[in-house]
Amino acid sequence: MSATPRTRRRTWRLVTGTVSLAAVGALVAAMPAGAHGKSGHGGGHDHGKPGHGHGRTVDVQLLSFNDLHGNLEPPAGSSGQVTEDQHDGTTKAIDAGGAEYLATSLRTARKGNPYSVTAAAGDMVGASPLLSGLFHDEPTIEALNKMRLDVAGVGNHEFDEGRAELNRLQKGGCHPEDGCYTKGRKFKGADFPYLAANVTDEKTGKPILKPYTVWKKNGVKIGFIGVTLEGTPDIVSAEGVKGLKFHDEVETVNKYARELERKGVKSIVALIHEGGAPASKSYNYDCDSSGAGDGVSGPIVDIAKGITPKVDALVTGHTHEAYVCTIPDPAGKPRTVTSASSFGKLYTDTTLTYDRKTKDIVRTSVSSANHVVTRTQPKAKDITRLISDWNELAAPIAAQPVGHISGDLPGRGATTPESPLGDVIADAQLAHAKSLDDTAVLALMNPGGIRSDLVYKASGGEGDGVVTYGEAFTVQPFSNTVNLVTLTGEQLVTALKQQVSGGNEASPKILQVSEGLTYTLDYTKSGADRVVADTIRLNGEPIDPAASYRVAMNSFLAGGGDGFAALGEGTDPLVGADDLAAFNDYLTATTSADNPLDPPKADRVTIVE
Repeated sequence: MSATPRTRRRTWRLVTGTVSLAAVGALVAAMPAGAHGKSGHGGGHDHGKPGHGHGRTVDVQLLSFNDLHGNLEPPAGSSGQVTEDQHDGTTKAIDAGGAEYLATSLRTARKGNPYSVTAAAGDMVGASPLLSGLFHDEPTIEALNKMRLDVAGVGNHEFDEGRAELNRLQKGGCHPEDGCYTKGRKFKGADFPYLAANVTDEKTGKPILKPYTVWKKNGVKIGFIGVTLEGTPDIVSAEGVKGLKFHDEVETVNKYARELERKGVKSIVALIHEGGAPASKSYNYDCDSSGAGDGVSGPIVDIAKGITPKVDALVTGHTHEAYVCTIPDPAGKPRTVTSASSFGKLYTDTTLTYDRKTKDIVRTSVSSANHVVTRTQPKAKDITRLISDWNELAAPIAAQPVGHISGDLPGRGATTPESPLGDVIADAQLAHAKSLDDTAVLALMNPGGIRSDLVYKASGGEGDGVVTYGEAFTVQPFSNTVNLVTLTGEQLVTALKQQVSGGNEASPKILQVSEGLTYTLDYTKSGADRVVADTIRLNGEPIDPAASYRVAMNSFLAGGGDGFAALGEGTDPLVGADDLAAFNDYLTATTSADNPLDPPKADRVTIVE
């Protein structure tokens, strides 16, 4: 996500080889910068010869995951952990993720399952760590090819670099600006089809990629329809979605389900890059438990309730949550809806029992569970080699030290709306803004633009507490610029209220603020009233609605992204440097080995719950 998930529906809770030196030079020059249910293993419903599926029914294993975001190496800090409920009522954090382990998990799961298909629900690329993002995510596509991914739906991040780049990832070819990264070998693109059923060309009205595909084996046919969230234009830069139209998820899936049925395909899985939030953060939470407040909420509930019963299962994503839930279809029939967290930390194993006579899934036999991609299992050697090859190319840039910290700076993995890393990023943007215009008084940072944590422990040979360029890139990979605009006090207060109202009311997006801005956020209230207006202070003084304030923010927010329309109304714009450059310059200028940055207290926003 280039932003935190945008919820546009009401929230319901339902109980239920050779390195090219020229390429390196160009790059350096360009730098500004166990759950409930069965696991699905085996073919227990196949009444023919074991393992061959010649009987009336056959078990098809559906392995799925979502929101990998180019995390080939294990994510650092809390971003690389999943929470597991224990039998004694406590929870346990488990280190998880990394492409070497994901490949091993998938290959192990496939053993003994001759009918196995692997699918992904969007955001395989985009907002990626440096190892993948530096090379326009070619390494991730190559890794997914090696993992035998069969099909993927697009997510909003597949549009970060625009339609032409998405087509290149599908079809192959060298990057139009950076060229080929290895001599004598062109990037061949994805072996699997990307599906974009609800994304059409504004002029022709036709889908920009395949809307669906049909997986076939020995007479078994399963159709896959892929859609991203209709609100993608609200959370991706305007350039990334230029000339494209995004359509309603439910209407699109239903349209192509009818088309598949006309073609004789009655077993259908929808890959939907939109999701929900379960009542528990534990991956093995029983989403169908009947306790008060249990279940899942968010956009996926309405979507699932609207999608035709012709669709047998929904694989979802976008919210980076883990759940395996049962949500009734429009006919009231139970249907499985899954999501496997993010960054390759989990995969979902679903058993779809296929009836050869009806050509449909026996819905009552569907079982599913999420499984941890543990780091205690062997690494997949071919993925290790791939990572090593790309790391060799990236190392001269990635290993450069840019600053020093005295402890962990939680960002993506923060447990509170305001994060220590968010505060530092906002402070860095204000410092950069002041270097351009000394009247700048405030900086705002969108939380979804912070993609990871900064951890004290060394990730390589740089030493504990050293922040490298690669680590900073992982935090801010979008290449946004730091923009300065003038806002009235009234517009500024309105923007703060937009954090928790309108499209952001159900899923608040709390801006990270620079030092000097303070206010109270009261979650016992609703909508815009959650921002207690008379507590808003800038350097101790109340905001004057009629006064003008020079405010820094990234280009995404300056365009009104994430539902912050008021920020898009700023005047007298001034475009500064890349946000990553601003962050790195700040760390370099203000920290050293003898004077590292201490994690801030993250107490600028007072939370009342």
